[in-house]
Amino acid sequence: MSIRVLVADDDALVRAGLTMILGGAKEIEVVGEAENGREACAIVEAAKTTADPIDVVLMDIRMPVLDGIAATAEITARDCAPQVIVLTTFDADDYVVRALASGASGFLLKDTAPADIVAAICRVHEGEPTLSPTVTAQLISKVANGLPNGRENDARRLADDLSDREREVAVAIGAGMSNAEIAAALFMSVATVKAHISRIFTKLDASNRVQVAICMHDAGLL
Repeated sequence: MSIRVLVADDDALVRAGLTMILGGAKEIEVVGEAENGREACAIVEAAKTTADPIDVVLMDIRMPVLDGIAATAEITARDCAPQVIVLTTFDADDYVVRALASGASGFLLKDTAPADIVAAICRVHEGEPTLSPTVTAQLISKVANGLPNGRENDARRLADDLSDREREVAVAIGAGMSNAEIAAALFMSVATVKAHISRIFTKLDASNRVQVAICMHDAGLL
């Protein structure tokens, strides 16, 4: 079945461009457009009562009536909420942190290649959060710079608890690779990659991929 996508952006040309890009992907169906956050929330809510609810929302940040951050928080707080990818021209640290804190599953810049936007939609639909590599690097820098001295030793100690294979997977996560990309690079199945990631999260006491990336950075492995 197709992944049902809602495009929310106050610029009609951007909406049309995204709809055209996504329309060429056989696994995706654009089922609606919204020109502000309030309209996006209403469309998501209305679709829940049908047989075809929204699966993924591509959400701009700066929109009238209700901005993308507030709309994301409202949408993700509801039961059976769709995944939300914030797609914006702004890559400022505070936007990234606010978007993720509001419940977004991804943060992509609008200059992201069309094929990568399609891939990101597929990944978040499968439950795999995604960030632009530049955004991941910014988050690592922002969070790492705010951590107390001595974090390098703690990170090395945690990294030492990983097996060689787990360390390879963790470094690949830090490089911004998807599960499928890791599987291809390390010659293993996606299911095996997921199993490794589950153990990595446990051993590093991490709850998301960015935290794994930060640990690998602080351990000197990135």
